[in-house]
Amino acid sequence: MGVDPEHASVNGRKRSQRPQRSHREVADELRHRIRTGVLRPGRRMPTQAELAEEFGVERGAVRRALRVLQSERLLTNVSRGSPATVAADPMGALTGGPFAPPLPTTAALAPRIEAAFDAPHVEIDALCLTAISLTLAMGEPLRQIHAGRLKPAKVDVRVLLPSRNIDLAFPIPVDRPSEDDPVHQRWLAQRNAQGQVLKHNLLALRATHGIDVRVTFRALPFTPPVKLYLLNDREALFAYYTLRRREQEIDHEHLELYDAEGTRSILFAFEQGADPRDTTFVEQSHVWFDALWETISSELLLTG
Repeated sequence: MGVDPEHASVNGRKRSQRPQRSHREVADELRHRIRTGVLRPGRRMPTQAELAEEFGVERGAVRRALRVLQSERLLTNVSRGSPATVAADPMGALTGGPFAPPLPTTAALAPRIEAAFDAPHVEIDALCLTAISLTLAMGEPLRQIHAGRLKPAKVDVRVLLPSRNIDLAFPIPVDRPSEDDPVHQRWLAQRNAQGQVLKHNLLALRATHGIDVRVTFRALPFTPPVKLYLLNDREALFAYYTLRRREQEIDHEHLELYDAEGTRSILFAFEQGADPRDTTFVEQSHVWFDALWETISSELLLTG
């Protein structure tokens, strides 16, 4: 009897009897098969159910593995409705070694946030200049919840943002800012608007889906030189704010300013249990975040 190659076991072997693998191990094995050509460009993957059966893991672990590979641009069409597809040029993403290079925040954060929402208790801590990247990354898991494909029991989100009352290190005009600094006012408006959208979208889950949601903001007395996202006590995502001098029109006035494009910052991922270095980084990032939250931060109101 013939076997449809698109729905057969990825390597033709029955899964062996051994302890359940992590999603990272599943991703590593699938990445190896893509790199060696066992999984060819443009071909459909087996279904998530078939991969779960082969690797002896829950479907949630398979979904997380597939999203990791999607964030590395090795897979496309990763969803619950149909099998994923191997990218048309996966070797381009794999150039330089077995692991794909870090990606900009806009590409790397969303699939990891979505994977975090597979947990029954979602815990996300963020330290950033504004909440725009986090707000954008929340879009897909919120759509999945509204479609009935995800339903965590509890969501806790904590966000540290700069205080409105400090002199920001950036963004600032190249020339010394005046008392009525339009750059500062624009940043403050963005900080408040993005925070309010994030809070509204998450708190709406209470009324629409009965999910226990808490969203809390606190203000920092300094400008963070980095952005940090901590997901479910398992993963730390870290990026530098790299400053550049550029020109922008603000309130019909062309200004030169020092600024950082946070959505394009390259995001580095560290995972608990991946290796001793990653585990230590995740643990110490939590210690650092909690220390800021509990000591020098203050109440933040998302108002004008």
